[in-house]
Amino acid sequence: MSALDFLLFFVAVIFLGVSFVKRRYGYWKERGVPYIPATFPKGNLQNLGKTVHFFELAKKFYFEMKGKGKPLGGIFLTVRPVGLALDLDFVKTMLVKDFQYFHDRGFYVNERDDPLTGHLLAIEGERWKNLRSKLSPTFTSGKMKLMFPIMISTSDKLIMRLNEDLTKTNNIELGDYLSRFTIDIIGNCAFGLECNSLDNPDAEFLRMGKKAFDNSEGRAFKRLFITTFKGLSRLLRLQMTRKDISDFYTRIVKETVEYREKEDVKRDDFLNLLIQLKNKGKLDDDPGKDIGKITLNQVISNAFLFLLAGFETSSTTMKFCLLELAQNIEIQNRLRQEIRAVLERYDNQITYESLSEMKYLEQVINETLRKHPVGGVLTRTVRENYKIPKTDVVLEKGTQVFIPVLGIHHDPEIYPDPQKFDPERFSPEAIRARHPYAFLAFGEGPRNCIGMRFGMMQTKIGIICTLLNYNLSPCAKTKYPIEYVKSTGLLSPAGDCWLQVERC
Repeated sequence: MSALDFLLFFVAVIFLGVSFVKRRYGYWKERGVPYIPATFPKGNLQNLGKTVHFFELAKKFYFEMKGKGKPLGGIFLTVRPVGLALDLDFVKTMLVKDFQYFHDRGFYVNERDDPLTGHLLAIEGERWKNLRSKLSPTFTSGKMKLMFPIMISTSDKLIMRLNEDLTKTNNIELGDYLSRFTIDIIGNCAFGLECNSLDNPDAEFLRMGKKAFDNSEGRAFKRLFITTFKGLSRLLRLQMTRKDISDFYTRIVKETVEYREKEDVKRDDFLNLLIQLKNKGKLDDDPGKDIGKITLNQVISNAFLFLLAGFETSSTTMKFCLLELAQNIEIQNRLRQEIRAVLERYDNQITYESLSEMKYLEQVINETLRKHPVGGVLTRTVRENYKIPKTDVVLEKGTQVFIPVLGIHHDPEIYPDPQKFDPERFSPEAIRARHPYAFLAFGEGPRNCIGMRFGMMQTKIGIICTLLNYNLSPCAKTKYPIEYVKSTGLLSPAGDCWLQVERC
């Protein structure tokens, strides 16, 4: 090829590339959808992870496009058009009414090269439906009750460790204790391990759990690339999960399953229920109901999902909650009074039944999740071309749609004075007066959070045991109003959870 030929080829490639980008960035305009103008190569993701969290970006775009006459707005991830839901009735339509068009999340699944991605949160279509029906019986209130003693014994260790450290200082970074509390519960219930991270802050299970949530700039870029170009990523055999993490959790589950099967060991935990499904296709407490068998790889990937869904989400919710309670002493005292009053009826013991009587506690947690939803965006992918009701907008098959949970939860038209921490927003009367899809901390519809009961249970126990033993107030290191770490996959407080902790 001559120099002139090469130059002409190069110019043609540039021309085609520019034309492609311009055409992509005109995607929403051609369809009459309000959109946020984009710039190459990041689209609408400028400063992502540096000065702004993705959930905060989605919230910003929600307010910029809301009220422009359409239930959907348009944004761009690099050059990929993505929809942004702007209307709660459309959110309801997506999550429930027309769920058959929107039941996939569009996450990366590559079980050949990245087997831990084959879990319930990510898989699609009939595979998701079948697996959900098999796993749902393992999350009933009866099964949660079996795991309750594990949580209580772990909370006792939490208080013991805090009491020891309070002899040195009253200014405590509670976030680290709460992370160790939840990882010990998850390790026990999902992996059958006594992690003992409350006794040993350098425990391997804790270190690997934190690694699983690493979202450094390099990791974040790789995740963005894989999510944006899933087909190409599968062709290139890219892994979303770090190999050391995948190897670690795969080995642990395999070894534990083999040991339990060989020694006929049974425990009241989630892993035991998965083993029953693997070997029998039914649960021991309901042997007449054939649910269907699952594979060892499904046991491993869904035990890993238990870690992803239960570790950081619950510990971070507790951090946000205790930070808010330290700033709102009246609410803190009212909640402590409720906890003590309820427990008096149960011989001052935290029981499974006592949790359901703590109504104000549930309001406090819900308000925490309203103000600081750990998962600030829900994602859905259109399975077939879909015409949005009462519009002429057609979403093409494969289009991803985001539901901006953080934006909805901070919308003053839904929650007046949204920065105020006010548990009365979740009184029965206030809930009835609001749109039923205005609170989306656990999602809604058939694909809502399957582990909601478990997450709420360990969160409640962590808050109860903390408030029963300690008065919380701000210290010099407390950061409030709460700002978010910009580079994490979930919302978490910047500066973590420094508080002054005094024994009651």
